[in-house]
Amino acid sequence: MAAAVGSRAPDFSARNQYGEQVRLSDFSGRRDVVLVFYPYAFSQVCTSELAALRDRPELLAAAEFLAISCDPMFTLRAYADAQKLEFSLLTDFWPHGSIATSYGVFDPARGCALRGTFVVDRTGLIRWSVVNPIPEARNPDNYAEALASLNLR
Repeated sequence: MAAAVGSRAPDFSARNQYGEQVRLSDFSGRRDVVLVFYPYAFSQVCTSELAALRDRPELLAAAEFLAISCDPMFTLRAYADAQKLEFSLLTDFWPHGSIATSYGVFDPARGCALRGTFVVDRTGLIRWSVVNPIPEARNPDNYAEALASLNLR
């Protein structure tokens, strides 16, 4: 079961595509965060989803986007370079799927994350989430609406 809206977001630390350590709690009190779990770098649906984010600079400016997969860091670097993705792609490679598991979106049979998205506010609470089946792309307009609702509080 996916981490519940209203609960504290599980903290984690992971390397991005450049080898830099990124910790969720580093954004606490400073910035809302959107966690975008995706199954596989270079796959068709994942690439279309992340390209849709890349092409929405106003959306990327509204929060810190952290895209997370179980791919190794070097794969994520090649993927980010090939797709011109400038937001952080975090590796959940080792321990394999531990971040996705803590959010309830790891598929152990496939060894990858499901398409889970979590909007975490500046206080560290999950304010919105959605989990789509692996073949079904998410709509970035939904992220924009969820982030806009945070600003209405």
